[in-house]
Amino acid sequence: MSEKIEKTEAEWRAQLSAEQYRVLREHGTEPAFSGAYFDTKAPGRYRCAACGAELFDAEHKFDSGTGWPSFFAPLNESAVETDTDTSYGMRRTEVHCARCHSHLGHVFPDGPRPTGLRYCINSVSLELEPKA
Repeated sequence: MSEKIEKTEAEWRAQLSAEQYRVLREHGTEPAFSGAYFDTKAPGRYRCAACGAELFDAEHKFDSGTGWPSFFAPLNESAVETDTDTSYGMRRTEVHCARCHSHLGHVFPDGPRPTGLRYCINSVSLELEPKA
C-alpha cells in the first residue's frame, strides 16, 4: 500500500464534488440504483475516487440486487480497512480506503463464494479504470 494521504477538510472539499465529499468524507450513502457502477460489467480496476488507490477488481464484482456495486473481495487485503459503524441504530462494518481513509460503503456476511462477503460500495466512491 502506498503512503497514507492526509488532507484538511478544506483540501478535500476543493478536490471532490459535493456528492463525493458527502459520501467519502461525511460517511454518506448514495440512493440505491442511482450510481454509475451498480450494473457495470466492464472489466478493469476500481480505484478510490479521492486518492486513486486500487481497491477492487471487476472480476470480483457480482450482481447483489441491492442497487450498489458489490464485490466479494477487495483487490488485496491491504487495499481497504474496516471500522464498526453504529449509526442509524444499526451495527454494521464500514469499509474505507486504507490509503486516505475515505468512506466507501459497508461489508456484509451474505455474499457469494469464495468469501461469503458482500462489499456494498457507493459508486461515487469509485472510479473505474477500464482494462486495456
